[in-house]
Amino acid sequence: MLKRPLAVLATLAAVSLLASCGDDEGSTASDAPEGDGPSCTYREDGQEAAKEVELPPSNATVSGTVSGTIATNIGDIGLELDAEGAPCTVNSFVSLAEQGYYDDTTCHRLTTAAAGIQVLQCGDPTATGMGGPGYTIDDEVTGDETYPDGTLAMAKTAAPDSGGSQFFIVYGETPLPPEYTVFGTVDQAGLEAVQQVAKAGNGPDGVTPAEPVDISAVTIAD
Repeated sequence: MLKRPLAVLATLAAVSLLASCGDDEGSTASDAPEGDGPSCTYREDGQEAAKEVELPPSNATVSGTVSGTIATNIGDIGLELDAEGAPCTVNSFVSLAEQGYYDDTTCHRLTTAAAGIQVLQCGDPTATGMGGPGYTIDDEVTGDETYPDGTLAMAKTAAPDSGGSQFFIVYGETPLPPEYTVFGTVDQAGLEAVQQVAKAGNGPDGVTPAEPVDISAVTIAD
């Protein structure tokens, strides 16, 4: 599904990067206070939201570098969000975080070196890999993206502009095509915590981490 012949990438697209499902039903308006940043389009995806949320502002309220924290049972994961390079993605992530969308959720997928990519995927309140916020985000890519350790990027289906709420943290070598929006990085302490979880591998289902990663909250610095 990932438009690449490598089996590992096809596997990732099929089972790991399902960020949203359903048909695109056109753009929708937001009731959230507007910012003065770039114009953003968020489209209904035809699916019921995993948690009820308002749409993000249709003009980004963020700019520059935005700091945040993912509070988890394995420790805090510090975030530096790139609102310059991915304003609409960061705008959505901040909106969801401030609405408590990510609170009390579980990271639902871990891929290891055996799969050829090394990511921890989170952001689905249903923990099934199929849940989303009820809307999609346009891709914000240049075609030059790489995914080194510590990268924070949006998950998506094989279709363009299909990101939603799911995101992944790259913790090891991950040769992906430049189709996934990079919207920030995690700090060294957070990266090392994820790497430690990865050492335990997957649970009996072969999908979820053997050591669960539970998110209690995502907070954004003022």
